[in-house]
Amino acid sequence: MTKTDGAVAQAWEALGGSGELAGRVGFRGPSGLEGPLPVRELARACVGVCGLAAAELAAVRAGGTALDAAAVEVDEGAVATAFVSERHLRVEGRAPVTFAPLSGFWRAADGWVRTHANYPHHQAALVRALGVPGTPEALREALAGRSAAEAQEAVYAAGGLAVAVTPRYGEPQPLVEWVRGPGGGRPPGPGALPASGVRVLDLTRVIAGPVATRTLGLLGADVLRVDSPALREADDAHADTGFGKRSALLDLGDAAGRAELDRLLATADVVVTGYRPGALDRFGLGAGELLERFPRLVVAQLCAWGWSGSWAGRRGFDSLVQAGYGIAARCADGDGKPGVLPAQALDHGTGYLVAAGVMRALAEGGGRALRFSLAGTASWLVREVPSAGAPVPGYAPEPWLRETGSGYGVLRYAASPFGDWGRGPSRWGADGAGWLAR
Repeated sequence: MTKTDGAVAQAWEALGGSGELAGRVGFRGPSGLEGPLPVRELARACVGVCGLAAAELAAVRAGGTALDAAAVEVDEGAVATAFVSERHLRVEGRAPVTFAPLSGFWRAADGWVRTHANYPHHQAALVRALGVPGTPEALREALAGRSAAEAQEAVYAAGGLAVAVTPRYGEPQPLVEWVRGPGGGRPPGPGALPASGVRVLDLTRVIAGPVATRTLGLLGADVLRVDSPALREADDAHADTGFGKRSALLDLGDAAGRAELDRLLATADVVVTGYRPGALDRFGLGAGELLERFPRLVVAQLCAWGWSGSWAGRRGFDSLVQAGYGIAARCADGDGKPGVLPAQALDHGTGYLVAAGVMRALAEGGGRALRFSLAGTASWLVREVPSAGAPVPGYAPEPWLRETGSGYGVLRYAASPFGDWGRGPSRWGADGAGWLAR
């Protein structure tokens, strides 16, 4: 038996898994993701516990117990490639647009501010709050005359996204929160893959949630992503994270859309949400109400800043949490300009943790809710993840890059550490709102 990896043991314990299983995760091969913080260790641990949860679920579905789970070996090169999948994506040979011109670090009067304006409504709120035209030059001038905290709060009040870069690590947050529901169900019966036949309603956006659900799709789940037609997803984002699922549009603001959603919920096994706390409650999609109506559901919720604390209700993205959690300052260059992790590791890492948590909950019979946050993953990274020593040198991404057709044309993409989806995603919103037959 291999020596138990410290980060794997921590994550597996947080997920409620048996400590006897943590030593069954091993690693091989060269890796990337080097930097001032243990991102490599975080990344491989998140993938490792996801693989272990899949092995546990497969063992239980086959009639065994959790302790019958097979050992898992993780290729570190596959992990490093998957954690920057958005950078490797090519759509008909074109590199994706990952950050808009008004997204980035900007010097303030007393420090730095990180903005996120990739979505049109966030860009509109940003320039409205600062009273400037939508150009980088105007934004640079406006922020240079304000304190970082003043800019942060003005933009937030207008519905935009800006965070003052801080050198201090943010409030501690748990890696996983288990909210016990009624429980009492049984794990799914035997299946060809760990999550075969499991119906997953995907109510997430951007990276973390879609990474979780595309992983569940690869492992056999029937994943249906549902979005509002009024809140469009970027084509490049969906081209990267839309593998392993179908994508439908429902307007939950009208009776017909709500009725369609209720029909889907009636036979769903899992609901994954990716909005700030309370944002979906008015649609009956809070964890408590869902479990009251559907006692055997697994409800996995993820947000940016955590489920408690002074920033719990705020919107956020990986880049903003890095800025507000002390990570961007830790990654600063020699001139003091804030930097970033070698991957959007809070997003990708949280995504694999969500998928792992869902499978662990299914193995225990469902009927419970789990909470995750980018801040929780950040807190783990900066405070607890142990170093695993120098990586094996010689990493290159090419062995894990693939090409396939899709609703967007020919895609070059990064394969999952668990294999390949076999076909590309349909276009965002192009599918019907229904489950596959099982």
